[in-house]
Amino acid sequence: MNRRFRLLATAAAGVSAALLLTACGGGGDGPKANDKIAGADTGGATSAAPGASATQSAGRPKIELPSDLTITFTPETSGDAVQNAILKDNAELIRALNAAIDAQNPRLPALEFYTEGEGAVAAQQWVQSFKSAGWTVTGTVRYFDRQVTVKSKDSASLSYCADESKGYSKVIKTGEVKKTKTTKNSYIAYGIQVEKNEQGVWELVKIISARGADRCQP
Repeated sequence: MNRRFRLLATAAAGVSAALLLTACGGGGDGPKANDKIAGADTGGATSAAPGASATQSAGRPKIELPSDLTITFTPETSGDAVQNAILKDNAELIRALNAAIDAQNPRLPALEFYTEGEGAVAAQQWVQSFKSAGWTVTGTVRYFDRQVTVKSKDSASLSYCADESKGYSKVIKTGEVKKTKTTKNSYIAYGIQVEKNEQGVWELVKIISARGADRCQP
């Protein structure tokens, strides 16, 4: 993701170099934390508008996003109860990652709530890269073509695309927005693995991505 916001980088040693989580944008620079970024559409896009998350059932944390950041997810539901739960927790994970970047807190409880193992390590490292750079995120990012494959009662995979053409990094100290032109690399294909924990939460455990993927181009 270059200067647009990039949400997750490679995790610690032993984790695949493609293990990442949400990216932003097309050329330029960005926080360097093993700078390979990872980040899927169908149906009408519905905005997860700035402010409190609506998903607070089963002890799920309240997630606050800054007023200048909008994230949308398409589709939000699939018509299947299990897939709906997975899609919802995936959306909350992405919101939590952005909230952690905005709070400059790699151990934000909401982020830890939706991650486990390699996924947690990767998420924390990417948030830390923004904190070290003194940057946050702003603009609009659209997640689309979200597709779920249920493997078992507690294991599933998702694929989806991210449109980061209007998502940017912002310097916290000065408020400067790091805008860059839209390129093929503003679009990212994601593949992730999730597992359901004892509380019924579908946690991120692994993720891969391909920036500039043909399947995600407009």
